Amino acid sequence: MSNPFFEPSTLPYQLPPFDRIEDGHYLPAFEAGFAEQLAEIEAITASPEPADFENTITALERSGQVLQRVAAAFHNRSSADSTAAIQDIETRIAPRLAEHQDNIHLNRALFERLKAVPADGLDAEPARLLAEYLRRFTAAGAELDDAAQARLRALNAELSELSTEYQQRLLRDTNASALLLDTAAELDGLPADDIAAAAAAAEAAGHPGRYLLTLILPTNQPAMALLTDRAVRRRLYELSVNRGFSDGPDNTLELAARMAALRADRAALLGFDTYAAAATDDQTAPSLGAIRERLAALTGPAVRNARAEAAELGADAGHPLEPWDWAFHSERVRRSKYDVDLAALRPYFELNRVLKDGIFFAAGQLYGLRFTERPDLTGYHPEVQVWEVFNEDGSGLGLFLGDYYTRDTKNGGAWMNSFVDQSALQGTRAVVVNNLNIPKPPPGEPTLLSFDEVVTAFHEFGHALHGLFSNVTYPTFSGTSVPRDFVEYPSQVNEMWMLWPEVVANYARHHETGEALPQEVIDRVTAASTWGEGFATTEYLGATLLDLAWHSLPPGTTVEDPSAFEQRALQEAGVDFALVPPRYRTGYFKHIFAGGYAAAYYAYIWSEVLDADTVEWFRSSGGLTRANGDTFRTELLSRGNSIDPLQAFRNFRGRDAELEPLLKRRGLA
Repeated sequence: MSNPFFEPSTLPYQLPPFDRIEDGHYLPAFEAGFAEQLAEIEAITASPEPADFENTITALERSGQVLQRVAAAFHNRSSADSTAAIQDIETRIAPRLAEHQDNIHLNRALFERLKAVPADGLDAEPARLLAEYLRRFTAAGAELDDAAQARLRALNAELSELSTEYQQRLLRDTNASALLLDTAAELDGLPADDIAAAAAAAEAAGHPGRYLLTLILPTNQPAMALLTDRAVRRRLYELSVNRGFSDGPDNTLELAARMAALRADRAALLGFDTYAAAATDDQTAPSLGAIRERLAALTGPAVRNARAEAAELGADAGHPLEPWDWAFHSERVRRSKYDVDLAALRPYFELNRVLKDGIFFAAGQLYGLRFTERPDLTGYHPEVQVWEVFNEDGSGLGLFLGDYYTRDTKNGGAWMNSFVDQSALQGTRAVVVNNLNIPKPPPGEPTLLSFDEVVTAFHEFGHALHGLFSNVTYPTFSGTSVPRDFVEYPSQVNEMWMLWPEVVANYARHHETGEALPQEVIDRVTAASTWGEGFATTEYLGATLLDLAWHSLPPGTTVEDPSAFEQRALQEAGVDFALVPPRYRTGYFKHIFAGGYAAAYYAYIWSEVLDADTVEWFRSSGGLTRANGDTFRTELLSRGNSIDPLQAFRNFRGRDAELEPLLKRRGLA
C-alpha cells in the first residue's frame, strides 16, 4: 500500500485517512516531506527570474505539502495517543524537524531573495506576509555569520531533543504517580460515578478490586475538593507536586534547567539579553517590561485575597491548614456562604448534552452553525468522534473532531490541534480537534463532567471556532496562528456561554430525570464566581512568574539545584505562599518545557483583558444574537493573523481594551 501522506486526502475536507495510516508511514513521509520542500526551495532560489511576490512568497506558501500533512497528523497523535512506537518516532524525528527548519531559515540564498521581493503595490495581506517572512527569518538567525549559525543549529537540535524527552518522561511519571487505593471507603466524598471510574481505571491498569485516581496536569487535583480523608488528600497532593522531582529516570528538573540555559544562550546569539526578551519581542504586549508591570500590579492584591481566603478556610477546618486541605475547605465555605455545591451539579453535566445541547447549541444561536455527526469518517483512535460543520446557508465550513477521554497514552491537559488549515490559496477548509482528559466511566454509565471540565470544554471549542472560522488567503496566517498572548483570547470568550441563560437551560438537565438545573442554583453559582479568585490568581501568577524566572537567566548560567531555584524565584516574585503552590511546578510545567509557551504563560491573563472587555460588549449589546456573532466572527475570529491582532480587536470593539472588567472579574477591583 502506498504511503497515505504522499497525496492529498480524498476524504471530505482532506481529513487524514486515519484508517489507512500505520505507524510505519510516519518516518518515510517525514523524510519525503523534508526532501520535497528543500527541492521546492532550491527551485525558488535557482530561478533566473527577478524575485517577486508570486515566484518567491507564494511559492514558499505552497511548498512542503507532504510535510504539512504528516506533521499535522503526527503532532496530534504524539500528544493524544503516545504509544511506545510513536514515542520512538518522536525521539528520532524531533531533531530532524529542527534541522529542517534551520535548513530553511538559515538558507542565505533564500533570505536574499526574500529581501529582494518588492513591497510596493502589494495589498494589505500580501504586504503583511512579506514583512512576516522577513521578521521570522531574521528572528531565526538568517543574518548571523557562519560560526554563529552553526552554534544555533546545535542549540536548536539539542533543545528539540530535550523537549521531546521532557514530554515523554512527564507522561510516564504522571501515569506512575496515580494514587492506588485499596478500598472504596478511602474515596469517601467522591460521587458514585467517580468511584466507579476509579475502579475501572484500576482494573485497566492491572489492579482489579482496587481504585486508581489518575492525575491531571495542574497541581490541584479535582478529587481533593471532595475527599473527606485528609491522609488520602495529602497522598494525592504530594504525588501531584512531586512529579519530575524524583532522582529516578523520569526526573524532569535536570532537563528543564538544561533547556533554560540553552534558551538563554540561543537568545544571546540573536542579540537579546534573555530568552524572555526574545520570546516576547513579537507578541501583542508592547514589551517585556510592560508584562512584568502588569503581573506585579496583580500579585499583591491576589496574594492578599488568598491570605484572606486562607483565614476563612482555617476557621472552617478548625486545625492548621495545609495545601491539601485548601480545595476541600474552599468547597465547604462556598457551600456555607453561597449555598453552592459544585459537585452536586455533575448529574446535570452529561458529556453528550454538554456538547450537542450546550456547546454546539451556543454556536448555532450565535453563528448559525449546524453540526452533523459523521460516523462514516474515522478518527485516529476509536474514542474520537467526527462532526461536519455547516454555515447557516448550508455551505460546509469544516470538520470538528472530539477526543474527550483520558488514557495512559494521552498527555495531560486539554488542547486544540489543526489537521488541515483553512487557506484560499490552497483551497482548503479547516479540520480541527479538541482533546480533553475526562475519566472514562464503566461501560453503560453516563459521562458526567465537573463544573471545571465543562468550562474547559467550552474553552477548547473557542479555539476550534478560531480555526474553523478562518477566512484568510495564506496558510501562514490561518486560524490560531496568532501571537501566544492573543491566541487564548477567543477561547476564553467562549467560556461565557456556559452559564448564559438560553444555553444552560438547553443542556444542563439531570441525566436521569431530565430536570433542568434550577435557575436559582445558577444564580448562586454566578454570585459565588469571585470566591476562590485569590487562590486561582495566585496559583496562576506563581506559574507565570516561575516561567519568566527560568527564562530570564543570563547566558552561560547553570542552575545546579532547580528545586532551590524554583523556591527562590517564587520568593523574589512575592508569590511564595506555602498554602498556594504554583499551578505548575518545574517538574510538570509542560506548557513551557514541551508546549510552546516558554516565557509566554503570561498569555492567559494578558488575553483575559481582551476577553473580559469582550464579555462586557456582548452583555451590553444584546448577548447571544446572530448579529453579535456575525460581528465577532467577521471582525476578529475570521482574521487569523492576516491583520495585526490588536487592530482586529479595535475594529471589533471600537477602541483598545480596558483593564477594569478583568479586575472586577477576579475580585481585584
